Amino acid sequence: MDKLVIATRVSDLALWQAYHVKERVEASFPNIEVELNKIVSNGDKVLDKPLALIGGKGHFTKELEDEMLAGNAHLAVHSLKDVPTYIPDGLELVSVTQRQDQSDVFLSHKYKSLEELPQGSVVGTTSLRRRMQLLQKRPDLKVKDLRGNVNTRLRKLAEGQYDAIILAFIGLHRLDLLKDIPHTQKLSLDMMIPPMGQAALGIEIVQGNDKVREIAESLKDEDTFICTQIERDFISKIGAGCSAPVACNAVKNANEITFRVMLGFPDGTNVMQEKVVCDASECENLGSELAQKMIDNGALELLKRAEDTAFKEEMPQRL
Repeated sequence: MDKLVIATRVSDLALWQAYHVKERVEASFPNIEVELNKIVSNGDKVLDKPLALIGGKGHFTKELEDEMLAGNAHLAVHSLKDVPTYIPDGLELVSVTQRQDQSDVFLSHKYKSLEELPQGSVVGTTSLRRRMQLLQKRPDLKVKDLRGNVNTRLRKLAEGQYDAIILAFIGLHRLDLLKDIPHTQKLSLDMMIPPMGQAALGIEIVQGNDKVREIAESLKDEDTFICTQIERDFISKIGAGCSAPVACNAVKNANEITFRVMLGFPDGTNVMQEKVVCDASECENLGSELAQKMIDNGALELLKRAEDTAFKEEMPQRL
């Protein structure tokens, strides 16, 4: 094999991720030329509607998968949080890179922290997961939708359209954008539970090529793979889509796995929350088992009601 073609989205963050993988592959396999196939996904084109209303996060991955199935790329680099738990026939999610900081971060030009926001402040976020957790803690806040790429979101904050916004820390860190924000507060995992797969890259390949599999597996971090598989098992079992406010995060410290999950209504009510600590050697079915426990306690009915109300007119105003 002389050349490897990597499919990637064209956003700044996606290109950073793809070039990062390209450099790692070139260092480990110096005889292989690596080329990027840059694709504009539907999720990057439609910036004026919530993701759930254009089909969910799969709209960030479908075009890349189509290119692989058409023979135009050997593998794709995804933000793992954007990869649905269903993988199309002929493709396989083989590898997950080492996860970095999973936190969300509070950003403001006016206020130092979430706790210092005055009552009625306007906070921007696209995520129903963040909306749920914000309004559970601060029901006085006014949450407005926030679409666009990272630079667009930061511009809207600087223009005063929001008192604060909340984004994933790792993307801002990778693009060196935090230095331009006067006030930043990294939110603890107990304060703001991340989504499935946050801060890890998923490497998806076309099945049947042993060399491509070898390359993909060279990028794999075993601890991150274990933790993100717990998260993906939970989401798969509970059947949560993009229009359901669900948070789930597994962290490995020494030989222990801490798994946090939360689901409820977008307005912060009717919340179900669990935190489990178990030995890493006994965690293989942790995601599925915790999902089943929550299903037994009524999670599916709650999520159905949450999805039905997610985009009703009575929800907080969307920009």
